[in-house]
Amino acid sequence: MTDSTFAPAPLDRDATFYIAGHNGLVGSALWRYLEGQGFTDLVGRRSAELDLKDRTAVFEFFRENKPRYVALAAAKVGGILANNTYPVDFLTDNLQIQVNVMDAAVEAGVERLLFLGSSCIYPKFAPQPITEDSLLTGHLEPTNDAYAIAKIAGIMHVQAVRRQYGLPWISAMPTNLYGPGDNFSPQGSHVLPALIRRYDEATKAGAASVTNWGSGRPRREFLHVDDLAAASLHLLEHYDGPEQVNVGTGTDVTIREIAETIATVVGYEGTTEWDTTKPDGTPQKLLDVSKLGEAGWTAAIDLEAGLRSTIDWYREHVDSIRE
Repeated sequence: MTDSTFAPAPLDRDATFYIAGHNGLVGSALWRYLEGQGFTDLVGRRSAELDLKDRTAVFEFFRENKPRYVALAAAKVGGILANNTYPVDFLTDNLQIQVNVMDAAVEAGVERLLFLGSSCIYPKFAPQPITEDSLLTGHLEPTNDAYAIAKIAGIMHVQAVRRQYGLPWISAMPTNLYGPGDNFSPQGSHVLPALIRRYDEATKAGAASVTNWGSGRPRREFLHVDDLAAASLHLLEHYDGPEQVNVGTGTDVTIREIAETIATVVGYEGTTEWDTTKPDGTPQKLLDVSKLGEAGWTAAIDLEAGLRSTIDWYREHVDSIRE
């Protein structure tokens, strides 16, 4: 039974706020943004310090730190190749992380928890743009269905906590993310950082051509991770409801278009080939962000400007980024 007396309001800037996954793409952006918004007691642990798959350790952490707020941004993530190759890892690791963190948060009485998922929770052929009520209405994209099922379970966990314990927890489902701190590894990266690395390396090598997976025709929506961080705090302070909220820009581009833009920004002058024997994945994935707009938030970072800053970050950190 949900607490009918709860109303979203500004969060206490001095309360303990735990960011699970604070060292990842999303978690690090959240940390930067919350610091900038005046939060004084942010808590994070690297995986070497706290294995979120270790249930006993997670419960001990919550008992010791007693966070009032939690952003659950920790996850095992990867691109099509990684998801398709290691589905068991993506299913079990993410389920264990989510269950442990949320069960420990219930015991600790965490007031507000934001569970961050992914737009891959929606059916492969969901009507575009995808509304929140498309969840569980069709078959998932098979190349990352294990990861998607784990994220769907997370949404259901939040809804169950609301019903059983009356805690005003919420879920947000971002579209494809990019930005500083992304994973640029050849085996584990998503499409945008993979393209940035590919074209930058081709430029340095003077390569005559670059070959990308698929046809280039699928359409994708991209959101800068700093925008997601801003949306996350906005939702915590302005939204309360059992249904997940889509977080995106409401516009999309083809993979071919994004590849051409990246090639231009990095200064690549060769040609681009498309290997159509490789999978395209979902043909289009554009989120309906009406619900987010009704809550009073819209994305602010232009795609080309966001790409330029991300490419600059990549070039500055190319010798130290994770493989």
